[in-house]
Amino acid sequence: MRTGRNHPMVGELRRYAAVGIANTAIDFTVLNLLILASGFESGAAYSIFKGISFLAAAANSFFWNRRWTFGTQYGSRLTAEGSRFLAVAGIGWAMNVGTASFIVNFFGRPATVAPHFFANIGALAGTIVSFTWNFVGYKFIVFKKSSLT
Repeated sequence: MRTGRNHPMVGELRRYAAVGIANTAIDFTVLNLLILASGFESGAAYSIFKGISFLAAAANSFFWNRRWTFGTQYGSRLTAEGSRFLAVAGIGWAMNVGTASFIVNFFGRPATVAPHFFANIGALAGTIVSFTWNFVGYKFIVFKKSSLT
């Protein structure tokens, strides 16, 4: 019987978290560069920037999660996995960008918090909300191990 640290899913979750840290760094870097270049920390521009930054991180996510986190071998399943990844990541994107945009554009920034910092608080909230959905979706939908795929 496998328990705790010996369960294969624990290893996958650890690797997923490591990839997630890299993805978050990409997400925040792209988001902050777009904010810095434009000067827009809220509104429609913020939502667009957040969407772009999420997509940059998702591209990284696919390749690292496919090969390292879930141990999928290169081969003929790439197209099917890519399609499923886009579907799962699309829902994760909506959760991530929706949460971040809601916090930044509708929740209201406290007067004591700088706009740029508040934009990052929204981005972090979006990351937290989409984290679980993405792990479950990638493990059981995208990179599932089956002899039929």
